[in-house]
Amino acid sequence: MKNLNKAIAFTLVVTFCINCTQTAKKTEEQAEEKRTSIQMITDSGEIIIELYNETPKHRDNFIKLANDGVLDSVLFHRVIENFMIQGGDPDSKNAQPGDTLGNGGLDYTIDAEFMPSLFHKKGALGAARDGNLARASSSTQFYIVQGKVFNDSLLEVAEGRINGWLRENAYKNDSSNNAIVTELLQAEKVEDWELYAQINDSIKALAKDYVSFESYTIPEVHRQVYQSIGGTPHLDQNYTVFGEVVKGLEIVDSIAAVQTGAMDRPMDDVRILSVRVLE
Repeated sequence: MKNLNKAIAFTLVVTFCINCTQTAKKTEEQAEEKRTSIQMITDSGEIIIELYNETPKHRDNFIKLANDGVLDSVLFHRVIENFMIQGGDPDSKNAQPGDTLGNGGLDYTIDAEFMPSLFHKKGALGAARDGNLARASSSTQFYIVQGKVFNDSLLEVAEGRINGWLRENAYKNDSSNNAIVTELLQAEKVEDWELYAQINDSIKALAKDYVSFESYTIPEVHRQVYQSIGGTPHLDQNYTVFGEVVKGLEIVDSIAAVQTGAMDRPMDDVRILSVRVLE
């Protein structure tokens, strides 16, 4: 009887430990699934954004920007209706009418985090970038997709644009093409934009026959979203998507509809008053 009681006690202890382990594991998984929420107060209204855990580098950077107040008082300096609204340039905080914006940021970039499941549906939060070969993201600049609804033929065109960019990027990163790419980068460095355009056009022409890259097909589930709520599919797999608007899409629409002037800058400033992490 004594041995039987010991066996029962041991079994209960083991079962308790297993249940504790499973509960702890479940709690960890739930914690991992919980997304960080961001409150963005603009002078047009409130936008609530959830950051994706699948893109941790971009998530953590945006959280730091919010906590440090880097994005407080910046403008949506580039607005294109049926496409996106872009902000995050620190130089825009005290910008005067007519100032050229879009080149500001902190002294680092964020490694690209392209995920097959994350795409440019309406409300997606994406990272802006320049033409760097690694397609690394800006430290501070971002955009929110407004987009439009696409039909099958427009999605085919978008898929062609995606693969055109993928092909061109692969061509530029092929070591056998270092000479012409170096010329392009040198022209950019000295800001000889006429020469830069000439070399870039040559690269685009040469890259049309390049085949050493992995082509992309827009998944059916993404196509259905683009055909219903809309988005900007041609940016997929070339710009990092790292969050989405969960409240305030009507604010995005209202900002996208403002009158703009040179360089797509709103004629009347549209300002982000504050960006905060919600607990």
